[in-house]
Amino acid sequence: MLDSFDRTKFFPLKNIINTSDINNILELQILNIKNDKNFNIKEISSLNMIRDNSVIFLDKKLDLNNVNFNNILIVTNKEEIFLDFENHFIILIKDINESFNFICNHLFFHEDGENSNEEFELNNGSFISKEAKIDPSTIIGKNCFIGRGVQIGSNTKIKNNVVIKNSIIGSNVIISDNSTIGSTGFGFSLSNMGAQNIYPHIGIVLIEDNVRIGSNCTIDRGKIDYTFIGKNSMLDNQIHIAHNVIINSNACIAAQSGISGSVVIGNNLIAGGQTGFAGHITIGDNVVVAAKSGVTKNINSKSSVAGYPATDINKWKRNVVKQRKGL
Repeated sequence: MLDSFDRTKFFPLKNIINTSDINNILELQILNIKNDKNFNIKEISSLNMIRDNSVIFLDKKLDLNNVNFNNILIVTNKEEIFLDFENHFIILIKDINESFNFICNHLFFHEDGENSNEEFELNNGSFISKEAKIDPSTIIGKNCFIGRGVQIGSNTKIKNNVVIKNSIIGSNVIISDNSTIGSTGFGFSLSNMGAQNIYPHIGIVLIEDNVRIGSNCTIDRGKIDYTFIGKNSMLDNQIHIAHNVIINSNACIAAQSGISGSVVIGNNLIAGGQTGFAGHITIGDNVVVAAKSGVTKNINSKSSVAGYPATDINKWKRNVVKQRKGL
């Protein structure tokens, strides 16, 4: 799996923020500041991908003893986190999502905010960014859109009407008609809805070698890091993969299934048609999910589940028999 990527290939840097400017950028959000120091901010970090000269947003109390926060501004909305950090530059703010939006919009050009100029070439009816890197052996159908920074490996086939942006795609991949890869995730506040209030997504999609993606699929990019599809995985038609989802190798997912944000799935998943996965859960290796199941909690490796909420398939079968007998 990719450890890091150059974000500016996809989202050009708009401004470098000096920490002395944070008060102006966050305006009325700041409640308290501790151990402030002067350095430049050029990136946004997550706990999975720490970057130098960056800002990181923390809203959960975690074990951070092994994390190096040198030249990193910590922003939190939790007073207990603020009090825990004795020797690091940390800011306590009112709303962590609003603060993320302010800093992200100030740092980067991105399609959820202000776009930078981008030049395209028209090739066989498809618009391809001059800043995309596509292996010559890759075949691209008609009426496709390939955006800035996209990388596509060898012997990959992109069929018609496909949109690919903010993505790194391996070799021997097939992406079928009318699919969209690298779109904005569904992130917003229920207290502040509307098209203008979507949270910026500055991550990417990473698709490994020999993956097949069916028609009319949508795969959202990560909010900060990436959405990941592991090698040899097979996605049927009309599947939605939300932001920050990690699907490891050899997944087989049937049509009309949906996976909510930040789900982590192990190797060798088999999921029947119209299955749904709630967000922020973990699925182990070698799991089978029966068609039309609703997975709402973590599933251990080597499990077979069915029903809603999804439970052990043998228990589910016994319950179905009891219901039919009126017991």
